[in-house]
Parts: sequence; C-alpha cells; structure tokens
Amino acid sequence: MSFDRDADQATRLALFEQVRRHTGIVMNERKWAMLEGRLRRRIRALELPGYRDYLQVLEAKPAEVTDFIDLVTTNETSFFRTPRVWDYFGTQFLPAWFAGNPQGTLRLWSAASSSGEEAYSAAMLCEEFRARHPSFRYRILGTDISEAIVRDACNAHFRGRSAEGLKQAHPHLLQKYFTPRDDGFTANGTLRANVSFRQHNLYASPRELGTHDLAFLRNVLIYFDADGQLAVLENVRRALVPQGVLIVGESESLSRFDTGFVFEQPLIYRNGHSNGATLG
Repeated sequence: MSFDRDADQATRLALFEQVRRHTGIVMNERKWAMLEGRLRRRIRALELPGYRDYLQVLEAKPAEVTDFIDLVTTNETSFFRTPRVWDYFGTQFLPAWFAGNPQGTLRLWSAASSSGEEAYSAAMLCEEFRARHPSFRYRILGTDISEAIVRDACNAHFRGRSAEGLKQAHPHLLQKYFTPRDDGFTANGTLRANVSFRQHNLYASPRELGTHDLAFLRNVLIYFDADGQLAVLENVRRALVPQGVLIVGESESLSRFDTGFVFEQPLIYRNGHSNGATLG
C-alpha cells in the first residue's frame, strides 16, 4: 500500500490537537517535521494510506493512544544532567533535610523521569550520603506519561551515550552501582532497592503519588503553553510538603507566574503554601 507523505493544514492541526489532548504538549507548524518523522514509521506499520487515516484510528481505537504517546513524547536525558543541580542536592539539600528529619524517610519525585537517569542519579547521591549517615532513609518515585519508557526505567539497563557519559564523568559511581551486561550497564540491587517507577500524566491529580519533599521537574514546562504550565505546576505543588523543594530546568523560570513557589536560587524553588500536601 502506498503511503501519502503529504498532510494538509487541517490534518496537521488535528494531529497537533491530538498531541495536546493526550499529553498537554503544545506543537505548531515549526514542529511538524519532527512529528511527521515520528509518526511515519507507525503509519506504515499499520499499513495506512496517510495521516488522515491515522487520525481515524486514534479516534476509533483507544489502545492506539498509548503508542501515539510513546511516539510523540521526548525522552532525552542523562546521568547528573546540569551539575549545579546535583551539587545543590548533594551538598545542601540532603544535609539540611537530614538535620531536620533524622528519623524520617526522604521522599523524592522525578517527574517526567524518562528512562530513569535522573532518578538513579539521585539514588547514587542518596546512597553516598547514607554511607556517611547509616540511619538515613529515602524513597524515589519516577513517573512518565510513556508506558514504554517506564518499562525501560524499571529495567535499569543503560547503553550508548547515557552509559558512556556516566563512565566518563563518574567512573567510580559506575563501578560501584552498575554491573556490565551485554552492550551496557545495569543498575545493581542496592541502587534499585529504593527506586520505583509508574506511568503518570502530569495533568492528572497527584493524589495517587503521595507527598514528597523534593520534586525534579526539569525540561518539561517548555513543552506546555502558559495554561498548561500553571496546571502542571499546581499539581506538582500539591504533591509537595510545605517548604518542599522544586527543581526546574535551565531554560525554565517561574518568575512570570503566581504559583505558590518561592524563588530560592536559580532553578530552585520552595513550596510556600501551607497546604502543599493537601491532595483532595
């Protein structure tokens, strides 16, 4: 069956709306080449004539939405991305939190966790901290809208640029917490013991996720329009304890919004609302 590579404006707009509807991500004509490239292989696999036919499948078959979400979401990440964030986390946040909660369990949320590098980066620093403070306890939850990428994160097997980056920057941590396997490295049981992953849409209520002391929401807000950003930020705020910490990406700022978050330092905000953990 021949494949119609062309999509008229109405079809492109309808596809952009499907992306927004199912993920909250806002796309426009500048993103068409990227979206077209991601959808083309799927449309051919379904033996469909073109993009209009794929729209009909999306509407008629809810199961296709899962594959659609997996295709259109971006999952680029790396271990210890943005070193200043991890310097803050390891040298400021962890000691301060433990001093104030010596008998507690630290709860971290890696929102839009992709394949897990962020969550396991946090776990490595938590394990290093626990080596110096044996009574320290922690739990890390990673969430992502893509079911396929959540499965990858649970497998904790890293290869290619991700594994090579960790090997170059932190060889001692790679040797300590990962086991060579096949064409990459797999996180060992120590690192995985306190890390879990689940599928979650940031537009959905955070009630099922519990409350957290710190949330990583990095390089996510840039994909939403202003209304979407406010909705996501409110959900994240409601999942944080009062004075809980939010860490955002390098190209993101909350300064133009009234969100309830208080600026602490670049990329770092605190939940200034006393009802941050009220998930009703």
